[in-house]
Amino acid sequence: MVNLNVIMVSFVILVVASNFIPSLAVEENEPKKLWDQCVVKISPKCALHIIYQVFGNGVASIPCCQELVQEGKECHDSLVKYIADRPSLIGNEPKYLQKRDEVWAHCVSVSKASSPA
Repeated sequence: MVNLNVIMVSFVILVVASNFIPSLAVEENEPKKLWDQCVVKISPKCALHIIYQVFGNGVASIPCCQELVQEGKECHDSLVKYIADRPSLIGNEPKYLQKRDEVWAHCVSVSKASSPA
């Protein structure tokens, strides 16, 4: 649980810092697209809910699922992979990537169900 809290706080700091200090947004070997196009497409609150659902035992709300679907699968996949590649998490990466796909499928399902016909 402590490890998950550290990840969530680190992610929020990176998101906030990348919006205000562009030089912190991207390391040389990171895809610039990750920060420029993906991080800004979802609210920090919903990003935390999604992260907690993938890396912990949280459940994202329907509005957060709708934001995630609007963000797009490529961004979702990239951001989760980026976090899962951290040294403290890499040992469980296959589990997190499977959970990422489950969260995506769930959010697509609830987003379609809650959309007006």
